[in-house]
Amino acid sequence: MPEPKFKPSPEVLSGDTADIYFLRTIDILREEGLNPTATMEVFPSRAGIVCGIEEVKVLLAEVLPGDNREVWALDEGETMAAKEVVLRITAPYQSYGLYETAIVGILAHCSGWATAARECVTVAGGIPLISFGARHVHPSIAGVMDYSAVVGGCVGCSSIVGARLTGVTPAGTMPHALIIIVGDTVEATMLFDKHMPPEVPRVSLVDTFMDEAEESLRVAGELREKLQSVRLDTPSELGGVTVELVKKVRARLDQGGFKHVNIFVSGGINPERIKHFLEKGAPVDGFGVGSYISGASPIDFTADLHEIEGKPIAKRGRTPGITPNPRLKRVL
Repeated sequence: MPEPKFKPSPEVLSGDTADIYFLRTIDILREEGLNPTATMEVFPSRAGIVCGIEEVKVLLAEVLPGDNREVWALDEGETMAAKEVVLRITAPYQSYGLYETAIVGILAHCSGWATAARECVTVAGGIPLISFGARHVHPSIAGVMDYSAVVGGCVGCSSIVGARLTGVTPAGTMPHALIIIVGDTVEATMLFDKHMPPEVPRVSLVDTFMDEAEESLRVAGELREKLQSVRLDTPSELGGVTVELVKKVRARLDQGGFKHVNIFVSGGINPERIKHFLEKGAPVDGFGVGSYISGASPIDFTADLHEIEGKPIAKRGRTPGITPNPRLKRVL
């Protein structure tokens, strides 16, 4: 995956996103002329996939002094154990203390999203997954959510900003809105084919007006070899996408001579549903996963000071001094 192009927001750099007590701490230390070189270690509350390291690196590269800093971290996308140190920062405390809130927040949410994506990817066993969760989060975090999903193993994402950040092409089909406005699935798909660049895959949404198998045959009959996939997104009011429905659509497409047309399934997809589809032999060629990834619980991260001017120290209950972790690599 190409190196992502993160840039800290003005709100993060100014400290507006920090817990107020860190701002007060920096003010006190500045007034007293106290700015020791301090080592801070960051670790998660539970195991998962670490994500957010690249964004944290960009932030630290901007705020830490170039001549007095040392940052060690796990690689983006690596597995992490509960309480394993994933990030270690050594620098003058005033240069980074204000950003503890941002650092652990970035890692918490991104790692939660990436871990949820990896759970789905693992169960899918090689069937590609696309992140469809942008509509379930605030737009200000849609891009980094989709980025995290790709770090977790999704092959693509639907949001433009997420794709740009991740270095992939935005992935998606067509919305029900296009079909409803045009008034016919085949006609809408033909217009899509007419106006979209040739490199955009021709994937038709086939559950809007008619039986999914019938719509699939109608669309395939018009687009022929151009049609790459049909997408099943049947609403829960009609029972959702089932194993039987997927098998029915596959059989009808094969009987019509359209074995090249893949079947893409979306709508409430999670590891349990993916496992169910596969165990029952449903011929699914791809899944769109939305709220299972976007709604994943953040993984809590803790940041502790472990050295001040080279002297081991820690709060009660924690071990003073550097916590050994040979997996860490120096990144700054």
